[in-house]
Amino acid sequence: MTCRVFVFRPEPGLSVTLETAKALELDVEGCPLFEVEPVEWGAPKADSYDGLLVGSSNVFRHGGTHLTRLTSLPVYAVGEATAEGAREKGYMVARTGTGGLQALLDNMKPGERHMLRLAGEAHVELQAPEGMTIDTRVVYRTEPLDIPDEMADIMRVGGVVLLHSGEAAKRLFEECERLEIDRSRLALAVLGPRIADLAGEGWHSIHIANQPRDAELLALAEQLCQTMTN
Repeated sequence: MTCRVFVFRPEPGLSVTLETAKALELDVEGCPLFEVEPVEWGAPKADSYDGLLVGSSNVFRHGGTHLTRLTSLPVYAVGEATAEGAREKGYMVARTGTGGLQALLDNMKPGERHMLRLAGEAHVELQAPEGMTIDTRVVYRTEPLDIPDEMADIMRVGGVVLLHSGEAAKRLFEECERLEIDRSRLALAVLGPRIADLAGEGWHSIHIANQPRDAELLALAEQLCQTMTN
């Protein structure tokens, strides 16, 4: 029996992951679970801060012209995709995390810093280390989308689901409930521990990629497909 792989992420990441999966000869389907749209915001003066905290590349895709006022600030990025988005906009990346923004903060050296966080409307609250202050500006929001009925029918057979964000994990749980999809038939391959925590219970299994990169996630999906079809 063929193992289906399902990808749920917004564009442009969705197309990239689908193309890579097909190159690996995976039987893959995908759709976004939400769409991203910009939010009106005002950029503060760059010289009031020591750096930018960024937890998603959506900041650089949807932040608009205000981003150009902050390029003098070093970026502390949640992961490599976000760091690459920063570089494409002309920012210098000071540090790239591997386990979420909180883990990145926890590993920073002590010292007084005033950080500006650019985030989505739905964002996780952070605990600032001693001596650090964090101001937050919301630059984008997400609107939920439904899983098409045709894909829901395919999901009922089972397979492996790739999840790139906690927001996608929560939305997938809601959609499985609405569509009465048996989650015990679906194994999850996720980018990090926070996504696994937000995915809820009742899945066949949940597995975390060795590194928070798309290539690692697809390699994990390949392994899970071999296990589930044996």
